[in-house]
Amino acid sequence: MRVTSLPPVPYGATAVRPGWADLPADLRTAITARLGAQITWAAPATGGFTRGFAAVLDLAGGDRVFVKAADLVDQRHLSDWYAHEAAVTALLPPAVAAPRPRWTLTTAGHFAVCFDAVDGQVPALPWRPADLDATLAAWATTAAALREPPAELVTVGLPAMADLARNDLSWWQEIATGREPLPVTTPPYARPLVEELAALEQRLPDLLTAPGLLHGDLRLDNVLIDGRGAAWFVDWNWLCHGPAWFDTATLLVTAYASGLDADALFAGHPTGRDAPPQALDAALAALCGYWLSRAAAAPTGASEHLRPHQLWSGETTLDWLAARQGWR
Repeated sequence: MRVTSLPPVPYGATAVRPGWADLPADLRTAITARLGAQITWAAPATGGFTRGFAAVLDLAGGDRVFVKAADLVDQRHLSDWYAHEAAVTALLPPAVAAPRPRWTLTTAGHFAVCFDAVDGQVPALPWRPADLDATLAAWATTAAALREPPAELVTVGLPAMADLARNDLSWWQEIATGREPLPVTTPPYARPLVEELAALEQRLPDLLTAPGLLHGDLRLDNVLIDGRGAAWFVDWNWLCHGPAWFDTATLLVTAYASGLDADALFAGHPTGRDAPPQALDAALAALCGYWLSRAAAAPTGASEHLRPHQLWSGETTLDWLAARQGWR
């Protein structure tokens, strides 16, 4: 087993969010009225990198819900994401392990969405075998359910992963042509490999044209393990057209960081068995280029833990690719 590499801050502790008491009084009143019960406790979500409100609310009577809220002006991108996520999750096939929305609310200059609450936690790193097995099994079931999605879900308006890869995951190609500088975050051993990385990355869009849908952002912090040991997937605002093996690759970056045989896990997963040759290498090249480039960018309005996590993700993904290519 290889040496374990852990992120600078645990995935379950990256969030910087407003608390329930920080929300405008009119918004709190409207949410409470819609819930139809007094809120006895609010536990903010501790994972994630956005600054939107997200918390599990305990209600008088024993019910629990998960509520997200964002300002319609100052956080317009978040409020749009939350609205899209509510529309998508309402239409997911029953076999998909995801919390479903109960209602949405636009009031007091905010958009809010209420989901069923999952009594679970973000998996810890290094991955525990039982948690990883449960996650990969749930993902296989979810991917199979999304292979032929219901027509009403498709009509919501979903991007193609191939287009996203072409437009947003082509950083090595931009660097190779001189349109972008080599990120200062690039490890020294990889600096002479830009042309090879760009060539691998360039193959990715054509490998992502298979039918079906994928989560689009399947990281460890978008997984919850409940009290029964079952895995759930959250944050569905990036659902898009494309093959599920891409999500399997992004998820297994943390398995590689845990010292596990990520190659074998990918090859043995039902989605990985469907992947065309060089699919994993192309995905890893594109992902590490994106993460290393974003890690070198200026801070954003998101959590201050975002850039360090992107750097760690980029270095880990590049190391996995380098091991596969024999570069190190």
